[in-house]
Amino acid sequence: MSVKLRLRRMGKKKQPFYRVVATDSRVARNGKYIEKIGHYNPLINPPDILIDEEKALMWLQRGAIPSDTVKNILSRKGIMLRWDLMKKGLPEERIEEEVKKWEVLQIEREKRKEALEAQRKRDESKEEVKAKEEPEAAAPPETEEKKEEAPADIEQKQEKASVEHKEKKEEASAESKEKEEKKAVEAESQKEEAAEKKTKQDTKPEEKEEEKKAVEAESQKEEAAEKKTEQDTKPEEKEEEKTAETENKKEEATENKTEADTEPEAKKKKEEKGDN
Repeated sequence: MSVKLRLRRMGKKKQPFYRVVATDSRVARNGKYIEKIGHYNPLINPPDILIDEEKALMWLQRGAIPSDTVKNILSRKGIMLRWDLMKKGLPEERIEEEVKKWEVLQIEREKRKEALEAQRKRDESKEEVKAKEEPEAAAPPETEEKKEEAPADIEQKQEKASVEHKEKKEEASAESKEKEEKKAVEAESQKEEAAEKKTKQDTKPEEKEEEKKAVEAESQKEEAAEKKTEQDTKPEEKEEEKTAETENKKEEATENKTEADTEPEAKKKKEEKGDN
């Protein structure tokens, strides 16, 4: 079963809001889901986004695949950045530092957007006021007023252009800083991997030598134990041989004695037979 992180539509007609859920990829959009991890309401400006970070990371670790929309939502909350750093194997302290830097950049971007929006609203209000204050007059005075107002409009446009240019520069510098930081993080992770590989290569010969020494020590211990057992068993074998020899001698002596006892009887029987 492949799990997906996607949106589940809720709400009335033309008033939708969505739940961010973990569900089986084979189930329909509004079918049963495994677990809810947050919600998304696009009708509010700015959109209302609430995500349980622990549950989202848990499902990503289990192999859940986010849809494109859910991926954008998670990246807005910095969850995808955290997940990418976790996949690289960075320590938690380093991950927290990178996430905090990202949050600071996001706050700065929001401030710049708010400043632009406020400037746009001020300009619109000024234009409305000017349109209301302009008296209805003949054509020649209107042309003169326009000529007088033309330099002011040009100055405002130049100011707007300069502000926009500065903001674009700041955004470009922030993006370049983010890229440099990512490259630095990747370079450090590569260095750490290389150092680990080097340490493993350096420790392998030492481990082999230790294993050889251990094997030799064990073989020596076994040989010593065998020699000891042989030495312990030799006296027992000699005693057994001696006991066997003494038993054999006793048996031979008894046989000789029985033969010596039976010979006179046999002679007597022969003599008796001869007399008869």
